[in-house]
Amino acid sequence: MVNVAVIYYSSTGTNYQLANWAADAAKDAGAEVRLVRAAETAPKEAVASNQAWEKHLEDTKHIPEATSDDIEWANAIIFSIPTRFGNVPSQMKQYIDSQGGLWMSGKTVNKVVTAMSSATNANGGQEQTILSLYTSMMHWGAIVVAPGYTDDAIFTSGGNPYGTSVTQNQEGNMVEDVEGSVKHQAKRVVEIANKIHG
Repeated sequence: MVNVAVIYYSSTGTNYQLANWAADAAKDAGAEVRLVRAAETAPKEAVASNQAWEKHLEDTKHIPEATSDDIEWANAIIFSIPTRFGNVPSQMKQYIDSQGGLWMSGKTVNKVVTAMSSATNANGGQEQTILSLYTSMMHWGAIVVAPGYTDDAIFTSGGNPYGTSVTQNQEGNMVEDVEGSVKHQAKRVVEIANKIHG
């Protein structure tokens, strides 16, 4: 059995849903799973200015905040993040940037990682966000496991070879049905992690 940390940041719920699908699929594949979230670092005034953001933060306060222990414990990590101007959101970047101690001690080496993303428009930088996160993972010495074209689910809306990406409309609903892509990606990570760490 491998340990999988599903680490997400979500302001209004899309990446929380992706993370839950990934966690369920990883459990179904036989992994021990931790679902954790990057801490909210935005000013309270910014959060309060968006009712959906404020509600989601309140609704998910029971989800533990991610710590260094989650990375050290995990054999594999699944990240789920929205795009911010084609890049990793500051909340997740803060979390990643604070792992220097683990990195220096070699505790990020050979972690199996994959990522998913979302945006409010179809060409909002989802793939670039995933690739930006993978750059940090390469510095960690992690093993990036992208879904590639390894399952028919990748050819549905939202599936792509880098990692699942989805578009969210202004009402906060996902435009594409990406559940199959997410679950395939999570199961693939467990499969590869078992080969390396099992």
